[in-house]
Amino acid sequence: MPTEASKAFKPYKPKKGEEYMSPGQLSHFREILLKWRQELMAEVDRTVHHMQDDAANFPDPADRASQEEEFSLELRARDRERKLIKKIEKTIDRIDDDDYGYCDTCGVEIGIRRLEARPTATLCIDCKTLDEIKERQHHG
Repeated sequence: MPTEASKAFKPYKPKKGEEYMSPGQLSHFREILLKWRQELMAEVDRTVHHMQDDAANFPDPADRASQEEEFSLELRARDRERKLIKKIEKTIDRIDDDDYGYCDTCGVEIGIRRLEARPTATLCIDCKTLDEIKERQHHG
């Protein structure tokens, strides 16, 4: 199940001399994010209906118990998806505010390829790596 943005889009090919985060690039990423959000929302909807249908089908307590376990896993997944949808919406706002594509920590360009792999990235790869190292030391 693809958690990253759908691989259906075509990678962006910057024109010669095109500026980073040109209008063309911004609309490319807005499109990826909108599509991704749409897929996630459809997924959330599907689960809700699936859970309502299933709940009616299990009169037996043992079946119901395993059913409830499955539901709680699905709900956790939905919760993650809802958080991701919020993150995607924040990212779309950043595109609208012309604040997209640069590292929150050091301000360098995050880079088109990295953003295509992770459209919601807010850190360049160096800051992200440092962040993860710090986090590991913190939890260690």
